[in-house]
Amino acid sequence: MYQVRTDLALEAREKFEGSNVEVKGVKVSQDEVHGNMKVTKVMIETENGAKIMGKPRGNYITLEAPDMADNDENYHREISKEIAKLLRELMPIDKKELSVLVVGLGNREVTPDALGPRVVDNMMITRHIIRKFGKYAFGLSRNHQISSIVPGVMAQTGMETLEIIKGVLDETTPDYIIAIDALAARSTKRLSRTIQITDTGISPGSGVGNHRHALNKESMGVPVIAIGIPTVVDAVTIVSDTMSNLVHAMEESRKLEDLGKSISSLEEAEKNELIRELLSPNLNTMFVTPKDIDESVKRLSYTISEGINMAFFPA
Repeated sequence: MYQVRTDLALEAREKFEGSNVEVKGVKVSQDEVHGNMKVTKVMIETENGAKIMGKPRGNYITLEAPDMADNDENYHREISKEIAKLLRELMPIDKKELSVLVVGLGNREVTPDALGPRVVDNMMITRHIIRKFGKYAFGLSRNHQISSIVPGVMAQTGMETLEIIKGVLDETTPDYIIAIDALAARSTKRLSRTIQITDTGISPGSGVGNHRHALNKESMGVPVIAIGIPTVVDAVTIVSDTMSNLVHAMEESRKLEDLGKSISSLEEAEKNELIRELLSPNLNTMFVTPKDIDESVKRLSYTISEGINMAFFPA
């Protein structure tokens, strides 16, 4: 059976809402923040919930900001502040000095996948300065040691991301890892408008069916916080959404009402299978990204890096 690919726990939960199914072991809460921004927290508490959701147990925080694609500096600064606040909820930043390794996942040469490397470019890196000049180098009450790495992708290095990061861990022994990666979404409305933060780690490439070894506490030996923004959507989902709109229009038309009702009676999985059969082999593995993705990734990478910087080094 065809499974719609998405990295967002929020979208995995939404597929049960239409059928009014309560997922046991999964709690969901929502809060409105700063105008039209919304924070949704999905907490998968049991193995049963994890199995149904297709996600590991843990906390998944989704920040939805409809205007995030716009070039509004004040709006993006509010997003960065919210990212900093959410990171403090997941990490003991205000309680003790931490050593943190920031990992920029993805391929710098492929724009939709360059989010992680570009975030690292804008990070405030302090580990080498503190190690050389001492913990009073910045005159702060807490001097967190921040280091970073951009491991690239297997096609560039011939090595698994996991192998590279483990080698760095042996030398730097951080308390936490923050991994940033581009994600895949189910809905086009969430492209470049949604940020997911989770304490369950990440599986690089899973959203586009290119599974690599997971980066999580079990594989790394330290907690892994993952931050991601969806930059691509499966072409099949676009056709599916278009088909749903077409069916709705047909149901509104007297001449095509019967045909529209017969199609709408299909289950969602059946519709996806039908679409997959209709698409040629050259299209059914295609992923689509917005035409302004270059500017979006540049802008959003700065927003995320500022959020992380604010979390560890508040003004």
